[in-house]
Amino acid sequence: MKNSRWLMGATLLGAALVGACDGGTAKGGGAGAADVSRIARRTSAISLDIVELSAADARDRMAEGTLTARELTQAYLDRIARIDDAGPRLDAIVELNPRALLDAAALDAERRAGMRSGPLHGIPVLIKDNIDVAGMVNSAGSLALAAHRPKEDAFLVARLRAAGAVILGKTNLSEWANFRSTRATSGWSSRGGQTKNPYVLDRNPCGSSSGTGAAIAASLGAIGVGTETDGSILCPSSVNGLVGLKPTVGLISRSGIIPISISQDTAGPMARTVTDAAILLGALAAVDPADPAAWKQGALPRDYTIYLKPGALRGKRLGVLRQAMGTHPDVDRAAEASMATLRAQGAELVDVEMDTYNRWNEPEFTLMLYEFKDGLNMYLRRSGAPHASLEALIAWNKAHADTVMPFFGQELFEKAQALGPLTDAAYLDAREAARRLAGKEGLLAVLDGERLDAVVAPSMAPAWLTDHVLGDHFMGTSHGVAAVAGTPSITVPMGESHGLPLGFVFMGRAYAEGELLGMAFAFEQAARARRAPAFAPTLRR
Repeated sequence: MKNSRWLMGATLLGAALVGACDGGTAKGGGAGAADVSRIARRTSAISLDIVELSAADARDRMAEGTLTARELTQAYLDRIARIDDAGPRLDAIVELNPRALLDAAALDAERRAGMRSGPLHGIPVLIKDNIDVAGMVNSAGSLALAAHRPKEDAFLVARLRAAGAVILGKTNLSEWANFRSTRATSGWSSRGGQTKNPYVLDRNPCGSSSGTGAAIAASLGAIGVGTETDGSILCPSSVNGLVGLKPTVGLISRSGIIPISISQDTAGPMARTVTDAAILLGALAAVDPADPAAWKQGALPRDYTIYLKPGALRGKRLGVLRQAMGTHPDVDRAAEASMATLRAQGAELVDVEMDTYNRWNEPEFTLMLYEFKDGLNMYLRRSGAPHASLEALIAWNKAHADTVMPFFGQELFEKAQALGPLTDAAYLDAREAARRLAGKEGLLAVLDGERLDAVVAPSMAPAWLTDHVLGDHFMGTSHGVAAVAGTPSITVPMGESHGLPLGFVFMGRAYAEGELLGMAFAFEQAARARRAPAFAPTLRR
């Protein structure tokens, strides 16, 4: 189902912005939508090629004085109008920040005055629509929260602003981060419609950070923030040809994010290069006293780019997780070529096997059901959302089933609602088992037992056809073990299958983000596998 855009409407701020800056609109629906949409499609006089422009290069050009934040922001707004609203109609962006151009102009003024906020000064960033941005809707893709405008920024958004980022807009996602139904279609939400994969438009962008993945792949923003519970950064990054980093749980604050699992949730960078991911991680990583998983044992790295060295793979011992292979011949061929690249860069590779492989799935599912109900109820109450509980959302969905449940239901909502509190023995047992089987007896057992610097594998199979009847068709995923263990993982483009991107993943110990970024950077520089999307209507033969 293709739903109408949800525009912010004719506010005084929006009107002032349009008059002063000729752009800066938000997507939404209701009164004034046609006027705002028409304004959003105006093209600026600035000729700026932003396709595949890295955040690092944009930063350097602004430092040199050959580019301004306002010019860069306007260029992305123009490209969103051409690519996301018109043209291929990716439907990756669900809402634009009406203050984006004003914020960019203010940052330009700061630069002219000799001030620089931080490493992202003037860089436009896209934020997934389950993260609080003050004054903008935070909906988790659901029409049930289409009027929910939190009054305060999430902790990580405040960090981005402090680093000088321009909040460009919010990206579509799989509704409720793919935790409403067992038959959900990734990239579809009742608020944002169906996001397309920019490489092949009838293929799925994966989720739940589907909008961020498609948007950054298509150069609709410089860099983006996704969130993951299990695969929601790694999967869309892999199938959209991006670098996606899922950090150690707690490295980035979860405050102000619509939750699924306090044990596994995290935000993380999604970018076209490892360098951009490292820059963004440095801005996002910080100790949030309100986050129970926050790092409490000293200072965190302030600059992850120091790890980015071409020789970072030399002397590294890497374990090849062949249990994640064998699902698709193109993936296996690309993975073998990637392993040859690792060896050529000086890494030692050994085959490894996890005795507990995928045995964490059942306890993980139980854990998520319990934690979803508890965490969502807490978020809804604290943020002043229109609905104060999961129970209320279930009732609202039933009353509006024609618009919010045209393809799949809410079985997971109902399963979670039927469960008890986090003091239940079933929950406590599941939490212990999931972390042990994936962590101590899974990934960490292999890392320590084989004296490894990381475990590597293909990220997953190519993107599948979007299917609103049968739902998703995941194949060959390898990211689950790090997600459940709470440890970091990073995917990097490694090749393609019939024009569909393929990713290669590095998984390591807790707080080893710097080392993983270094290895991923060395691999990226040697492989040079990323290609810009071609917006093909269907798969080429």
